[in-house]
Amino acid sequence: MTIERLLRQIRTIAVVGLSPNPFRPSHGVAQYMQRQGYRIIPVNPGHAVILGERCYPDLEAVPEPVDLVNVFRRPEHAPAVVEAAIRMGAPAIWFQEGVIHEVAAARARAAGLLVVMDRCLLKEHRSLRP
Repeated sequence: MTIERLLRQIRTIAVVGLSPNPFRPSHGVAQYMQRQGYRIIPVNPGHAVILGERCYPDLEAVPEPVDLVNVFRRPEHAPAVVEAAIRMGAPAIWFQEGVIHEVAAARARAAGLLVVMDRCLLKEHRSLRP
């Protein structure tokens, strides 16, 4: 599946590491995607609400299916996020720019998840053809 097709098919994005700080990249990307009509589910244990949405402490606490897990955590956290994404049945995981962990990506692929790594969700969405 191409990135373009993925972005046209998904509707719900769980953002792991979403910051309430509007100057942080995670906030800007999630806010942009929200404004494009995607449902954002914040995942950050330190907050109750981000971008007007209830925030969950971890992926396991998210009570509904998601189409994509978007990861804004340091690479060393990638294996744990992948395992949680597998347990929740997420079909795809997206590691933002700078989040590179080949072993975690291979584990996700082996479990059947579509993996995008070291790419910016906002930049990829902006590049879509109308």
